Amino acid sequence: MSSAHQLVERSLAAIWHPCTQMQRHLHPDPARRIPLLPVARAEGPWLFDPDGNRYFDAFSSWWTTLFGHCHSHIVAAVREQIATLDHVLLAGCTHAPAVELAERLAAKTDGTLGHAFFASDGASAVEIALKLAAHYWRNLGFADKHRFVAFAGGYHGETVGALAVTDIPIFREAYEPLIRPAAMMPSPDTRRGSNAAHEALAALAEYLAVHHAETAAVIVEPLVQGAGGMAMHPPSFLNALRDLCTRHDVLLIFDEIAVGCGRTGRFFAHEHAGVRPDLLTLSKGITGGTLPLAVVLARDELFRAFLADEVTRAFLHSHSYTGNPLACRAACATLDLLDNPEVWPQIETLGAAFEAAMAQVAAQVGGVHLRRTGTIVAFDLPDAPGDFAPRVAKAALAAGLLLRPLGNTCYVMPPFATPPELAEWFGTQLLRTLTQVLETAAASDCFQPEHPQEPPLP
Repeated sequence: MSSAHQLVERSLAAIWHPCTQMQRHLHPDPARRIPLLPVARAEGPWLFDPDGNRYFDAFSSWWTTLFGHCHSHIVAAVREQIATLDHVLLAGCTHAPAVELAERLAAKTDGTLGHAFFASDGASAVEIALKLAAHYWRNLGFADKHRFVAFAGGYHGETVGALAVTDIPIFREAYEPLIRPAAMMPSPDTRRGSNAAHEALAALAEYLAVHHAETAAVIVEPLVQGAGGMAMHPPSFLNALRDLCTRHDVLLIFDEIAVGCGRTGRFFAHEHAGVRPDLLTLSKGITGGTLPLAVVLARDELFRAFLADEVTRAFLHSHSYTGNPLACRAACATLDLLDNPEVWPQIETLGAAFEAAMAQVAAQVGGVHLRRTGTIVAFDLPDAPGDFAPRVAKAALAAGLLLRPLGNTCYVMPPFATPPELAEWFGTQLLRTLTQVLETAAASDCFQPEHPQEPPLP
């Protein structure tokens, strides 16, 4: 038994893997089983199993590894930090990495979002932003403003509060009794037609005209609804959204967990629109994929609304590792890399190269709605079988790719460290994978679909 196989067997015996129907990995029929990928080490855009086989990390390990795995600058920063200060609570204490990170992020908003609240992961950051919004209005004497508005197809996390503003049924259905759902507006997804953004804004305008007195905030993923199938909308949608929220005295939350930190070709996705939110969430790529960290950036006026002698007016939210020095130092090192002006044309070149490769694949397999924002490139397969995503995930491993389609949406979100010339090879391997899946799907029952078309999985 190889070391890779041993690691897989031990994992299946001991670990409950996230966002996974474990039966797919444990099925007694090998033909219906999806193998785990055992990873022993990583470098740049590559993952290596214990036997030395390498795999291209086509979606940056859930959209986190901005500059590839084990980047020397980030690794050196973390090594230096762990020898100096590993952890200290951020309640009543402070430390240089957290202060530096907060200052640098505020500067990237031109000081508009001047205060940072730290968390550990994206869903937690969304929870914080929602709580901050409702508590802010309470502190101002508007306790009835505690409802939220979100958009169809949006994804903001899987904790109970985050699920209230998430519109992907597979994540919500089992927990509906626990959730106080937000008001859902139509998606601005351009795949719905050229008027999609207008329809979403019209619906929101109508809703806020009636319900603004009970609405604390509107939350949106700027430019790209990620887990909803890489649904994209124009920057002008954000401009109009900002105007509506300002007009009706409602806070605006930009969830940039997936699209922030350069993924769209700007540090913040909302920079394409030239507007600022009232609250902003960051996670995933903020540490370059090295350590868990999330940040909520808030306007100074929100911060000041919590200053009082009464403890009950304070924002009483925390976790033990809030603002961990190692994670903050990794984030500062990631910002160092993003502050290099040479990185931005490289990101554009990389995105264009993968768009060209994906266009060729889409043309040969019947893909539609080819779209790109920064380094996020996607197309859809309208006639894909209901078990398309697990079939592709399995077949891709044989082609040296780590892929995880979102329903019938094929996408790539490569690490910035990926050489642009690798895009052609990726296209060849992706075409091989999709051709195999589509040719065998009708004749095989290896994967019985759980739904007519499985919802997207992040």
